[in-house]
Amino acid sequence: MELLKPYRARIDALDDKIVDLLVERAGIIAEVGHLKAREGIPAILQDRVDQVRERNAARAAEKGLDPDLVRALYAMLIQWSCDLEEQIKAEKAA
Repeated sequence: MELLKPYRARIDALDDKIVDLLVERAGIIAEVGHLKAREGIPAILQDRVDQVRERNAARAAEKGLDPDLVRALYAMLIQWSCDLEEQIKAEKAA
């Protein structure tokens, strides 16, 4: 397994970056959630959901990555984001 060690280290480093980016994204989502709560904007804006999912699926396809994988990942990410926004709205309403 020593042969795999450098590859695993590179993957681990990328995973660290992915988590850091998710944390950064979550912070922005929280800001958006507060704005939406203040302005009475729904958490789920389907046009935006579709735009984000398809934009990233297209980028994946251009780069040779399975767009269905990216759609599935973004479906989960978007659902989590909307749940966070709903939680923020509920806290503001309480």
